[in-house]
Amino acid sequence: MTTEMPNAQIDWDDQGRPHSRVFDDVYFSDKSGLEETRYVFIEQNALQERFSALPANSQLVIGETGFGTGLNFLCAWQLFDQVAHPDARLHFISVEKYPLTRDDLQRALALWPELATFSEQLLAAYYAIHPGFQTLTLANGRVTLTLLIGDVLEQLPQLDARIDAWFLDGFAPAKNPHMWTPELFAQLARLAAPDSTISTFTSTGWVRRALNEAGFKMRRTPGIGHKWEILRGTFPGLPESPSTTCEIKPWYARPPQVSAERKALVIGGGLSGCATANSLARRGWQVCLLERHERLAKEASGNPQGVLYLKLSAHGTTLSQMIVSGFGYTRRLLENLQRGRDWDDCGVLQLGFSAKEAERQAQLAEAFPPALVHLLDQPQAQALAGIELAHGGLFYPEGGWVHPPALCRFQALHRNVQVLTHHDVLQLHKVEDQWQACQDDKVLASAPVVVLAGAAEVKRFPASSGLPLKRIRGQITQLAETTDSSVLKTVVCAEGYVAPGRLGEHTLGASFDFHNEDLSTTPEGHQGNLDLLDEISPDLAKRLGEQLDPESLQGWAAFRCTSPDYLPIVGPLTDPQLFAQAYAALSKDARQVPSTPCPWLEGLYVNSGHGSRGLITAPLSGEMLAAWINDEPLPVPRSIAEACHPARFAVRALIRRQ
Repeated sequence: MTTEMPNAQIDWDDQGRPHSRVFDDVYFSDKSGLEETRYVFIEQNALQERFSALPANSQLVIGETGFGTGLNFLCAWQLFDQVAHPDARLHFISVEKYPLTRDDLQRALALWPELATFSEQLLAAYYAIHPGFQTLTLANGRVTLTLLIGDVLEQLPQLDARIDAWFLDGFAPAKNPHMWTPELFAQLARLAAPDSTISTFTSTGWVRRALNEAGFKMRRTPGIGHKWEILRGTFPGLPESPSTTCEIKPWYARPPQVSAERKALVIGGGLSGCATANSLARRGWQVCLLERHERLAKEASGNPQGVLYLKLSAHGTTLSQMIVSGFGYTRRLLENLQRGRDWDDCGVLQLGFSAKEAERQAQLAEAFPPALVHLLDQPQAQALAGIELAHGGLFYPEGGWVHPPALCRFQALHRNVQVLTHHDVLQLHKVEDQWQACQDDKVLASAPVVVLAGAAEVKRFPASSGLPLKRIRGQITQLAETTDSSVLKTVVCAEGYVAPGRLGEHTLGASFDFHNEDLSTTPEGHQGNLDLLDEISPDLAKRLGEQLDPESLQGWAAFRCTSPDYLPIVGPLTDPQLFAQAYAALSKDARQVPSTPCPWLEGLYVNSGHGSRGLITAPLSGEMLAAWINDEPLPVPRSIAEACHPARFAVRALIRRQ
């Protein structure tokens, strides 16, 4: 990850058209960008016919190099909206090294008032566009836009997808030779679905020849405007000796598609369960959400104020990549909620409270774009927070606080989600092609697909009993907002956190207790939180007045559920005994990749282990699970999906000969 020029550097001509300063090239034709897009990309890929032919609950995946102003995407979306089946879906994946800022995007798209219906929806979701995979949900879930922010030759190799139509766009080969390479064309071929199509505005001979060598069958076709010719082609299949191969280990392969009715059970009504239910419901699944308590978000997701900020590493770890993608996804999702009551993008200030922490923060500020996180000195931090502080620190301008129950309720409100409270699933049985969720002798519900999303409670089922989940008790303290404390303008964190008031109350916390199984709040827990407050700001503690008696304070306690590697556990489940037998060779040689197909428990999935990061990782994990279940493009790099996969623990156990 790099802070080098994360956004496009744009000049505007007399007609208000954007021009790239870096590539010295236009973003679209100065004659008619719309006509050129529709002819070069829409018509040459026969999208009108293909969109019209899509049956219900199917999708078409378009891949693009160079998102630019989003003009190609908006034209494709407009046509899809006009002619496709109302229950069909469009997934558009586009790589962009230098994304436009939201202001520049709005200015560019104002040139095309005929696309306003679609550009307004894009702009409403265009927040937190940071490096890596960023997924935008549009048209009530009917359209998914996945932006891969970064260099095309770094991003595409991480993509797991099957592309039905390629838009080979971007600045001209003479202006941007780094992109137009055989390495890129090999990636386009690797990702191309059988009979995929491709088109591009250029007719340069070496581009045509290199695409042919990669496996496409290209031909010149008459151009439009000042372009005499353009290129279009099809993909009959990879050549005999492809330059790019990708061997997926059988335990990370795609599980078989469930061919029965599109009905699913999700067990657990917290953040991960509600996110999963929503992701499936938006894809046309009928989802039954089973919650053992009297309401959703009763346990760890019931915190009155959770903090939306990023615990990052400067070294680009798998977890950091997932956090940046998940942060963006959640941040865009929150635009659907009521600001001030359900969430607030007041920013998050992480204090550099020690020399070691200050050094770590300096490295982070170097590793990520300033729009995501940047350093503030002590006077700047104090002015921004509105209270006296002893230290400066890192500021996350797009962060803030969230009321998690509101997010859960919003996601469960989808018309395809049925919420059943007081339903405590104790057993799961497979009867023919149906999973039956049972409470002793009573069948509560059944469906061909089940997702276990009940935090550590997933261990009650044999298929997931071996997952190494651990519970960590956390207690928060609620403090009445005073006139003096209402000056707090941002979330402030050190070892703990304190948030600006919500409905007249500040949230303070949170403790980490590995040994206490009792969820009653304790004076000791409140005192620990008050100690954290003193570390953050003695001034704020004073502003909160005479209420700081731990014996009389109110609060809330719950168990976080986390995994040993701090990554969530998301994906399809296998039969534990058959898995150990099938891949026993790993205990002798970890480098072996047996060809034995994975013994999946067909239709059974898990979404758990989010720890204290659930607000950031759970919603994106719902999308990840929907991709596994529907055989869609993964919304994260393949390496992240594998790092979160439930099978990782069984593989490690075999390698360690346990």
